[in-house]
Amino acid sequence: MKAILSTVLALGLCGLAGTRDEKADPVGTWKCEYGGDGRNCTLTIKKDGDKLTGTMSWPELKDVPEQKETNVKDLRLNDGNLTFSVARHATDLEFPINFKLTIYGDTFKGKGAAKIMGTDQEFDITGKREKKDK
Repeated sequence: MKAILSTVLALGLCGLAGTRDEKADPVGTWKCEYGGDGRNCTLTIKKDGDKLTGTMSWPELKDVPEQKETNVKDLRLNDGNLTFSVARHATDLEFPINFKLTIYGDTFKGKGAAKIMGTDQEFDITGKREKKDK
């Protein structure tokens, strides 16, 4: 019985170690939800050599003139953690949003933080990578 339990624990720990060692790949198109109330956006990340670039886009809101897409800035990947910022425009307002995301295979979870009209706001964001057409 002890031998079976030891084997199961060893295999389980090896599986966890293998998962942790996988290199996170942020490249692709990610469908995101944020704020907990069904708001969504799309994050697209590309790799050119060693450099990551990307855009973030939002659906058009009724009666609110705003940008639909912007380039991400300071895009960095470190140990599965992706950080970047965007400048969001809505009506006459502009506010920067800083993102800190952790990639888990084809999903991510993280936080966005912005100062809107003088108030610091933080929100949860999740994303799922779109499957590539074959």
